[in-house]
Amino acid sequence: MNRKSRTMLSAVALAVTTTLSAQSFAAMSEAKTNQFWWPEQLNLSPLRQHSPESNPYGANFDYAAEFSKLDLKQVKKDIEQTLTDSQDWWPADWGHYGPFMIRMAWHSAGVYRVHDGRGGSAGGQQRFDPLNSWPDNANLDKARRLLWPIKQKYGRSLSWADLMVLAGNVALESMGFKTFGFAGGRQDDWEPDLVYWGPEDAFLKDERRDKKGKLKGPLAAVEMGLIYVNPEGPHGKPDPLLAAKDIRMSFGRMAMNDEEVVALIAGGHTFGKAHGAKKPSDCVGKEPAAAEIEAQGLGWKNKCGSGKGADTTTSGLEGAWTVTPTQWSTNYLDNLMNFNWVMTKSPAGATQWIPDNKAAANLVPDAHIEGKRHAPIMFTTDLALKFDPEYRKVIERFRKDPKQYELAFAKAWFKLTHRDMGPRARYVGSEVPSEVLTWQDPIPKADYKMIGSKDINTLKKSILNSGLTKQELIRTAWSAASSHRVTDMRGGANGGRLRLEPQVSWEINNPDEVNKVLATLTDIQTQFNKRAGKKAVSIADLIVLGGSAAVEKAANDAGYKVNVAFKPGRTDASQAQTDVLSFSYLEPKADAFRNYYSDEAFMSPTEMLVDKANMLDLSVPEMTVLLGGLRSLDANYKGAEHGVFTDKPGQLSNDFFVNLLDMSTKWSKVEGQEGLYEGRDRKTGEIKWTATPVDLIFGSNSELRAITEVYASDDAKQKFVDDFIAAWVKVMQLDRFDLK
Repeated sequence: MNRKSRTMLSAVALAVTTTLSAQSFAAMSEAKTNQFWWPEQLNLSPLRQHSPESNPYGANFDYAAEFSKLDLKQVKKDIEQTLTDSQDWWPADWGHYGPFMIRMAWHSAGVYRVHDGRGGSAGGQQRFDPLNSWPDNANLDKARRLLWPIKQKYGRSLSWADLMVLAGNVALESMGFKTFGFAGGRQDDWEPDLVYWGPEDAFLKDERRDKKGKLKGPLAAVEMGLIYVNPEGPHGKPDPLLAAKDIRMSFGRMAMNDEEVVALIAGGHTFGKAHGAKKPSDCVGKEPAAAEIEAQGLGWKNKCGSGKGADTTTSGLEGAWTVTPTQWSTNYLDNLMNFNWVMTKSPAGATQWIPDNKAAANLVPDAHIEGKRHAPIMFTTDLALKFDPEYRKVIERFRKDPKQYELAFAKAWFKLTHRDMGPRARYVGSEVPSEVLTWQDPIPKADYKMIGSKDINTLKKSILNSGLTKQELIRTAWSAASSHRVTDMRGGANGGRLRLEPQVSWEINNPDEVNKVLATLTDIQTQFNKRAGKKAVSIADLIVLGGSAAVEKAANDAGYKVNVAFKPGRTDASQAQTDVLSFSYLEPKADAFRNYYSDEAFMSPTEMLVDKANMLDLSVPEMTVLLGGLRSLDANYKGAEHGVFTDKPGQLSNDFFVNLLDMSTKWSKVEGQEGLYEGRDRKTGEIKWTATPVDLIFGSNSELRAITEVYASDDAKQKFVDDFIAAWVKVMQLDRFDLK
């Protein structure tokens, strides 16, 4: 072969090589995960996400302090200027980006769900896959690019998470609406959250309901890739009453009642328009996650017409709801109720509704073409508010009293955009509203002096001499503190809500035992406070102190003199300060640390173990040492013996790990009892222990076994005790935002 032939062959080879997509190349070269080979293997990666090493600002970066230095008024002025500075590369509808920013902020916050607290604006997760590429978030990549100069200017002092919500607020205010307030403090994440968004393997599919049509597990959106519901109706069926059922279910799982639902939909649809100028399948390209590298993170490239402005295609629906889409008004309510709506199709072929009155055909000005006008439109989900009897009552009430409507939307918007932030102690900035709202889980300020070290020692002795067992005290403290979840910063021991409904009645907390412990602690509190002068102790503090005292005693009984750190300052909330329905969502369906698993659990016992550890912000070693320690302490739900691999129950020892790895024990399933195993002596055949999957997984899973071996080693006894206490204190203080 001559040189010219070799050169031509090389060119052909190069051409063929370059036609391989990046996706195909990645598929060939990517390392296979263990889940690829063994799909049933327990995935521990949720406990290793958001490592400090991922944060370019470092683990000690104090975002709240940086945000506090901002001139918030100037930031808002900069954002407001951006809203009317229309860019040729993505022109603003009616010359105003306000409605666009409202949609961005709404969709950032709207993924929040009450059943597990995941989703929401915190972390700025809309920047990452998969959320940045969901069909419902189409073209919001452009909204964030429009805000980049603001982010670039303020850098570390203004997170994307805060900026997206703030931009929504400024947008509302710039269009004549008075917002309820704004709180900063949302830190940015630097990698995507590992969240179960649904079982489907494709966008806009629905395989998430039970036979009655209810959503399963913690899910809130009705289809994969949607924030809430299908605007054309359930599965595209244009039935307003069926749509109302989906709306009530979906929004309800995102913490909204009927009034808040109506206020949000009506208020949000007062502004802007839907975009369906072209047929998506003919014109719109790949989402950001699948787009070419030269697209630089932008997706949904539209090849039809100009691809933007009047040719913009997002949802496939097309048109505006009101005659003044960049001004606050009651026009949405008036249009919805005054017109008779008939079904039609958008230019993209989507089902929507227009008035049957021909006089309405020229009410709405075109977003880009001067002199052109259109009829207002409604979605099937808009008509749901008119035809559902309960929603209609709210609509009519709002029409009679526009001020009530305005306040309802302001409060609902504030709740939507702040629901996942947790208590007010985490709010930062000059626009934090003074009104305390029940959904913020308020905790009263102490009107007394805190107890000191001598008082703490006195109270410990009183608790340990009260007749309560170590196990009762430990289980009660765990019941209170482990209700916290870092996903939305709710729950925990602070507030003393274990003594209130609904928590005092949760089956997992063993109400009889909890009430017994609380009665004794209340007696101790009463006696102490009577003689303490200006000092006082709360039940919330006593619950945690009792558990800590019991752990100290258990360690001492095992031969280790330790001190479990305790910081007073928790106060007791009242029943009136507690939203029973809202708190009911915090009830654990499983808690492996107490060896509890209910029929309502939506994953396997071992997966629920990881999920619980993830919500407690535990690392893999912390999860391991806590579970092993609680087993040795005999702290299972109702004193069950499963996993208590020790002949010294109640002592803080590493026996769980030692005996789990003991090869003299042979494990097998218990016939006829699903999820139960027995460990028999290999020589005698006698039963030594019983266990559940969450016990045996620490010897079965290779990663967990490696950590189990550390704690089972002869030289790790003191390490085990120290690590257990550190992890225990961490859980007890997860909700102490006053200390952070």
